[in-house]
Amino acid sequence: MNFAVLASGHGSNLQAIIDAKKRGKIKGELKLVISDKADALALVRARKAGVKTVLFVDPKNFPSREDFDDELVAILRKEKIGLVVLAGFMRILSPVFIKAFRHKIINVHPALLPAFKGAHAVKDALAYGVKVTGVTVHFVDEQVDHGAIIAQAPVEIKPKDTLASLSKRIHKVEHTLYPKVVDLFLHGKLKVVGRIVKGK
Repeated sequence: MNFAVLASGHGSNLQAIIDAKKRGKIKGELKLVISDKADALALVRARKAGVKTVLFVDPKNFPSREDFDDELVAILRKEKIGLVVLAGFMRILSPVFIKAFRHKIINVHPALLPAFKGAHAVKDALAYGVKVTGVTVHFVDEQVDHGAIIAQAPVEIKPKDTLASLSKRIHKVEHTLYPKVVDLFLHGKLKVVGRIVKGK
């Protein structure tokens, strides 16, 4: 199965997926990497890895979010993409995109959803004073950080943790968990029943 990664920034989860694929831990074909930022390091990582198609699609060229998503859907369908992997893609996908790839879009979030949704999950967990946070990989639906949960892993918050130290440990867990979930999907081992994701 062909899969694509959408990324806006540094691309460390993309790199983890590329590395896992090189080690034979992901069997599908990383056919396409798209970014909405021209200077995203993710694009550099993809080119270095020899990904066939690496694209910058500028949102400013489209009159609406839906028009931008229409273009992404067209590109993905042209490449026969069966799974869309979000790796720090900092745009909220419209219902147009979700409908086109229902239960075929996954995202990784740096908290144990449904706790600490949104773009500042690590900072929010620290500020709230929880003792355990973690990583969630979930399907993407029309609501932010809401789709059915595929996998979670805990990360303990230590008394002297800073935003940087906690983020570093969370990223390390992401880089292990996310490629595993990608491979499970590509092997057809995930089934969604309501909000429950079952493994085969």
